[in-house]
Amino acid sequence: MALAAACAPRYVISRPGDIPRALAPAASLTRNVVLVSIDGLRPDAIGRFAAATLQRLMHEGSYSLAARTIMPSKTLPSHASMLSGEPPDEHGVFWNNVLTAGTDVVEFSTIFSVAREHGYQTAAFFSKAKFGPLQRPGTLDYSQAPGGLFGRWSSDRTLADVRSYLAQHRPNLLFVHLSDPDRAGHSSGWMSEAYGRAVREADEAVGQLMLAADAAYGLGNYSLLVTADHGGHGYDHGSGDPRDVTIPWIAWGRGVNAGLLKDVSIETFDTAPTVLWLLGVKEPDSWNGDAVTEAFLPFTATD
Repeated sequence: MALAAACAPRYVISRPGDIPRALAPAASLTRNVVLVSIDGLRPDAIGRFAAATLQRLMHEGSYSLAARTIMPSKTLPSHASMLSGEPPDEHGVFWNNVLTAGTDVVEFSTIFSVAREHGYQTAAFFSKAKFGPLQRPGTLDYSQAPGGLFGRWSSDRTLADVRSYLAQHRPNLLFVHLSDPDRAGHSSGWMSEAYGRAVREADEAVGQLMLAADAAYGLGNYSLLVTADHGGHGYDHGSGDPRDVTIPWIAWGRGVNAGLLKDVSIETFDTAPTVLWLLGVKEPDSWNGDAVTEAFLPFTATD
């Protein structure tokens, strides 16, 4: 295969008839959820490197700087848990790239498959090639990821594509993955000067995403969740070290109950049930996670 073809982006666009759809639930806190994962973001980096957008979201929203990811604290297993509501023992993704996977796509339920089955439009923007297995046809109305084996896109590239997409489409569930901090951590070390610059680049991308979401959905018409797949220390991650497994978890926007989430234990597989709860969809019985309802105000079907 030629290099150009091997590195070409991978796009998945589902046809409306791929999965029979029911009507969206009548009772939901919001009809639109934006979920952002900042790869390799340590909670203490938000303050250390003056990530202005994330600090604003924490000030105006609900947050924890003591949420935890799974073991192994690697990108693909962690995102599989974040998007499926299950730990690796349940979803089976312990591998971290397609070379060792032995499969093209995962078969378990994700926020994309469940939301789409309930009539919601779904879209995902992955910035690493290794996310290909999560681009299961029929679960996403639109998704993209870099091609090749180790392709990676910058936050600027990813956000440019997101802005172009939101100018024409209004997905009810939008997932955006930003990889800059992880790249800088591996090359220059976590909490290094280069890592700090990458954190600020990802932070600026979140700000640009919010502007695009405001234009697409309207002010106050969506809920935003921002988290990470893992942290890191030295030049790597994957261990049970607190610097590897402690992650930020921030909720902002429609229905949020602002303030620090005190005495609330949050695991990364709680994110998926939270997304579905916001959309008024019951999580699959097999999922282990629980919606972080403490981050939001009570609501009724008339809200």
